[in-house]
Parts: sequence; C-alpha cells; structure tokens
Amino acid sequence: MTQPQYPRLSTLSTGLRCRCPRCGEGPLLKGFLTIRDACPACGLDYSFAEPADGPAFFGMSAVGIVGMALFMWFEFAAHPPIWVHMVVTMPLLVIGCLAVLRPLKGWLVSEQFIHKAAPPVFESNGKHGEGSKWR
Repeated sequence: MTQPQYPRLSTLSTGLRCRCPRCGEGPLLKGFLTIRDACPACGLDYSFAEPADGPAFFGMSAVGIVGMALFMWFEFAAHPPIWVHMVVTMPLLVIGCLAVLRPLKGWLVSEQFIHKAAPPVFESNGKHGEGSKWR
C-alpha cells in the first residue's frame, strides 16, 4: 500500500488557521496552546514540532511595537491621566499578545514541517574531547 501524496500547502494559510501542515484539514492544537500528538485527519505525527518561545517572542515584539506606537499617539493627542493607560492600554496590550500566540505557534510549526526541522545534533570535529584526560 502506498502512502498518499499531499500537495505542499502554504505555511501562512495552514499555520494561521492552526491546521495540520501536511493535509490542511486536522486541527494542530488542542486547548489554547498544546500541540496534539498527531493529526486526526491524516495521522501526521507532531513530535517534530517544538516552536519553544518563538511565538511569544514574535508576538510580544510585534504587539509591543504597534502597541507602543498607538500608546504614544494616544498620549500626545489626548494627554490622559496615567490611570487611563492602566485601564485601557495595558489590557489591550495583554489581549493583543494573547490573540497572536495561537496563529504564530501554528505558523512556526508549519514552517518546521516544510523545512524538515530537527533537533540539533552535536558532532565532534576531529574527535576533540573524546577520550581526553581533560574533563
């Protein structure tokens, strides 16, 4: 029995929708940010997927840049008291960061699948350190 052939899908399309990077049908995440063990539609094993802190870094960076620009515009245009920023600006920044986490995680997992990312493997060049008395 031969394996079915899957067309290469857009990483943006599948990632931002949090769908399987191989078939584009099955959900990638269970819960808010937990990656499933495998795709329920095509059976792709998601053990390769480990975006680590990438989604949080990219999300906070993007929301921070846009959020600070809007914060500065609001500050210079309206001159509100500090409590207004605490009640309006801070929750908007937190909501913005949480809103982009899922799509960014899906996109990074899709990129890992397309580029066949694997964990790094250390290999000694010239066998330095192996069998050495210096430990």
